[in-house]
Amino acid sequence: MVNIYLCLSPNWCCLCKSNGGCCQQKSLSCLNPQSLVSRGGQSVTLVGTTLVMFGGEDAKRSLLNDLHILDLETMTWDEMDTVGVPPSPRSGHAAAVHAERYLLIFGGGSHATCFNDLHVLDLKSMEWSRPAPQGEIRTPRAGHAGVTVGENWFIVGGGDNKTGVSETIVLNMSTLVWSVVTTVQGRVPLASEGLSLVVSSYNGEDVLVSFGGYNGRYSNEIHVLKPSHKSTLQSKMMDNPVPDSVAGLHNAENVARDMESEFEVGQEGKIREIVMDNVDSESMNTKSEESNKRLIASLRAEKEELEASLEKEQLQSLQLKQELAEAETQNTELTKELQSVRGQLATEQSRCFKLEVDVAELQQKLQTMETLQKELELLQRQKAASEQAALNAKQKQSTGGVWGWLAGTPSSQNSDDI
Repeated sequence: MVNIYLCLSPNWCCLCKSNGGCCQQKSLSCLNPQSLVSRGGQSVTLVGTTLVMFGGEDAKRSLLNDLHILDLETMTWDEMDTVGVPPSPRSGHAAAVHAERYLLIFGGGSHATCFNDLHVLDLKSMEWSRPAPQGEIRTPRAGHAGVTVGENWFIVGGGDNKTGVSETIVLNMSTLVWSVVTTVQGRVPLASEGLSLVVSSYNGEDVLVSFGGYNGRYSNEIHVLKPSHKSTLQSKMMDNPVPDSVAGLHNAENVARDMESEFEVGQEGKIREIVMDNVDSESMNTKSEESNKRLIASLRAEKEELEASLEKEQLQSLQLKQELAEAETQNTELTKELQSVRGQLATEQSRCFKLEVDVAELQQKLQTMETLQKELELLQRQKAASEQAALNAKQKQSTGGVWGWLAGTPSSQNSDDI
C-alpha cells in the first residue's frame, strides 16, 4: 500500500484513484491483480510520473532483487522483466536516476556482507549493466543516503553492521567516475546507518543537509555540506547537536555574512553555523546561552555517569584480577599436589609390581609344596603297606611254628630258616 501526506491538511491517506477526488484507503491490489510482496529496505525513485522500486527484504528476511514500477496517473503496479545481469538480492542500498532514463543502484547488503558495486538500468531497453569502477575505491556500505545535485550523486554514511563509513563520496553520473568528497574523523553521526539526506538551497547555492543516524547510539545532529565548484570537492560541516528548536542555531553577530563566510573553518576545525537573516541577535544569544547551559548540564551529567560507570568497571576489573590471582595460586597448589600424588602413585605401582612378583614366587613354591605333599603321602602309604606286609608275614611265621612243633620240627630251626 502506498500512502500520501497532504500538506494542506495534516492527514495521511492511501494514494489511489477515486472519482470523488479525495483519496480513499484501498489496497493497490484492487487496482492490479498482481499483489506486491511486503518488504523493507527497498529503494524507490521518482522517474517522471512513475515510482521505480527495487529490491529490499520481505517479512521472512528473504532478500529481493525484483523491479516494480508504479504509474502515478493510473495508480497501477507493474513488475518489470529485465535483461542482463541484475544486482544480487539486497536491501539498504541507494538509488538515483540520471537523465530521466538511467536508474543507478549502489551498495546495499545481504545477511553476510555489504557491497560497493554500481549497477545501471536503462529504463528504455530495461537492460542491466555493471560499469567498470573508475576513480576512488568505494568502501562497502549499506544503510547510506544519497542525493543528486546536477550530474553529481552524493553518497553519505552507511556501514557494515560493525563500523560506520567515514567517507562522503560523489559519482559523476555522466563519466561514472567516483571521488571522495570528505572524510570525517571519529565516531560521528555522519559515519552511521539510517541517516536522512536532502539537498536545499541557500543564497542561490546548493547545500546538503543530513539528520540523525545510528552508529551505536541514535543521533539528532544536523550536518551541512556545501559542495565546491572546484575540481577538488571540499567538505564544510556543521558539528553541533540539534537544540530543542531549530531556531536555537546561534552565533548571529554578523547576520549579513554570505554563505561562504558562514562555512569558514575556524581554528578548532569546526564549521560555523548557518545564520538566518533578520534575526533578533539578543533573543538568539539568550536562546543560545540557555541551549549551551542545557548542553553543558547534559554533558556534565553524562560525564558523571561515565565516571561512575568507569569506577564500577575498574572495581570489577580489580576484583576479577584478584579472583584470577587466587585462581592461579590455587592452580599452582593443585599442580604441586597432583605431582605429589603422581609420585605416590608411581611408588605404589612399584610396590604392587614387587608384590605381584612375590606372589608369583609364592605360588610357585606352593605348587612345589603340594607336589612334595603328594609324594610324602605316597611314601606314607607305601610305608604303611610295607609295615602291613611285614606284620602279615610275621603272623604267618608264628602260625607255621605251631604246626612245625606238632610235626616235630623245632622252632629254632624254623627261625634259622627264616
